[in-house]
Amino acid sequence: MIELYYAPTPNGWKISIMLEECGLAYELHPMQLGRGDQHQPEFLKLNPNGRMPAIVDRDPVDGGAPLTVFESGAILLYLAEKSGLFMPRDLRGRLNVTQWLMWQMGGLGPMLGQNGHFLLYAPEKIAYAIDRYMREAKRLYGVLDTQLAAREYIAGDYSIADIACFPWIMTHKAQGLTLDDYPNVKRWYAALRARPRLQAGLAVGKQETQPMDQQARKIMFGVDAPSHAQGQQQQ
Repeated sequence: MIELYYAPTPNGWKISIMLEECGLAYELHPMQLGRGDQHQPEFLKLNPNGRMPAIVDRDPVDGGAPLTVFESGAILLYLAEKSGLFMPRDLRGRLNVTQWLMWQMGGLGPMLGQNGHFLLYAPEKIAYAIDRYMREAKRLYGVLDTQLAAREYIAGDYSIADIACFPWIMTHKAQGLTLDDYPNVKRWYAALRARPRLQAGLAVGKQETQPMDQQARKIMFGVDAPSHAQGQQQQ
């Protein structure tokens, strides 16, 4: 049994989708980020960085003590190894998937997170920041669109690279972007969205989502933010 510490945000969805796609049994531990669950001592023992998601595998493949994994990319790699799914077995295939996973972790996720923050949550509308991160968001969408021009999935067959990128592309409307500008991404997105197990992963913990009030913004971002800010939470 795998214990999943989770909230329904892009990084959380990566893991709920992966668990559902792999058919692995798991127990959900819902987290309220606006309440500060990620900063509690019990969770910091699992992830000293104080960010969800994290998992505890009570039955690791080595037969040893329960294994804790944090960072969504590391969790995807671990679950791919455990299940034998969504990661090629050959060297070149694994490297290709790993490159695109790292691209998501180092580029797509952080840059879209910053774009969303300055568009939706920043207490001041800083034109330089909004322009800088919007341009970078568009550039990254363009990179992905080019990659998908000649292939059905990001790195060949459906893989953890697709699972990592999809939840962030799902926020495109909140990011101020339209998939009409990226036809290959739009086709890929529609194909993934139609996968029943991906849909099941997106539905996990949906009822746990709470409105983001001023106190929640202060806990998550460390500053007061306008009460009218709306959109996807970034974590």
